[in-house]
Amino acid sequence: MSTPEIDLSDPDVVRDPFTSYGDAREASPLAKILIPGMNPLWALTRHADARAVLGDPRFEINADSFIRPPGIPEHCLKYLRTMSEMNGPEHTRLRRLVSPAFTARRAAEFRARIEPIVDGLLDDLPSHVEDGSVDLLRHFAWLLPIDVICELVGIPPEDRPAWREHAANIAAGYGQGFADAIPAVMAGAEAAVASRRDAPDGDLLADLIRVRDADGDRLSEAELVTLVWHLVLAGQTPANLIPNAVLALHDHPAQSAALRADESLMPRAVEELIRWSGPTLLAVPRYATEDVELFGTLVHKGEAVTAVVAAANHDPRAYTAPDELDITRPSGTGHLGFGHGPHFCLGASLAKVQTEAALSALLRRFPDLAVTSAVRAPDPGTWRLSSLRVSL
Repeated sequence: MSTPEIDLSDPDVVRDPFTSYGDAREASPLAKILIPGMNPLWALTRHADARAVLGDPRFEINADSFIRPPGIPEHCLKYLRTMSEMNGPEHTRLRRLVSPAFTARRAAEFRARIEPIVDGLLDDLPSHVEDGSVDLLRHFAWLLPIDVICELVGIPPEDRPAWREHAANIAAGYGQGFADAIPAVMAGAEAAVASRRDAPDGDLLADLIRVRDADGDRLSEAELVTLVWHLVLAGQTPANLIPNAVLALHDHPAQSAALRADESLMPRAVEELIRWSGPTLLAVPRYATEDVELFGTLVHKGEAVTAVVAAANHDPRAYTAPDELDITRPSGTGHLGFGHGPHFCLGASLAKVQTEAALSALLRRFPDLAVTSAVRAPDPGTWRLSSLRVSL
């Protein structure tokens, strides 16, 4: 069996990755992804195999898994290495300390603070209507995650417009704006950590500071600041998931009608929308720590391996009618939209609660909301829109 090759510079792959990756999945459990200017990646295409490699200690995330943008000031470098690129005891220690702040229960408690942010953004939405429509990304979806992060880590209201700008520059990808935003975010995070020591229970940073102070500096100042940076960097999932979900529901009116008729379906609907059109196409690359044979192919120590989330989440071996959007789909085989294993997304529950709150409010506030135009970003790594104009 030959190994399929997927060229990320191919316009057809960028335009319709689900078909391209799906074809590769049905041809072979292992594919090779070609990336211009970079070494190729080995890629697991089927759900069970992708899930297995994400939890296999022979494949580790490290600094090479992420692109370091140039021009980062020296004093910021100590904050750039987040839990995402740690392994073994170092990762386990930090994960154990911060995980209680990101449980599903805590995310549900945070919903009471998220919903007013959603409502405020939606109150403002009609003022941005031009020629009968408004860009839901620019005036809602791109703003919500950073506003939520600012609320949870205690950024003062007067500083939040600047944080919105920083988040926009970071979300836009590597460039001068990205490099300029980093020291500003780091400085704001340092100030937030310093100011939250005496904040009331239930405040995210205050709780983490108390964890540190209760047991001999278990979380250092640098680790706390790094966590805030990590939240800003990794917490943008709802910015892409919410527009994908709105477009998917618009394109499937029966599903949208069912959700409007029974809002109790929302948690299940969000899980299905992540599976069906989540923003993650490829998992963060892992590097083999030893020679490993995968389906008759020897992956050498130091070679990169990824999981094709877009293929795994549509695998007919794991899901009945996987290419159908079904918000009543029974829970069972877990999707890989937030990864799996030791590096399962720390903020998954928070992202889901944000998305639930956003979609619930949109459906309730604007029952006649309709998509007038959608522009898909040419991004081979993330399934996202660059514009989604809607009529209210």
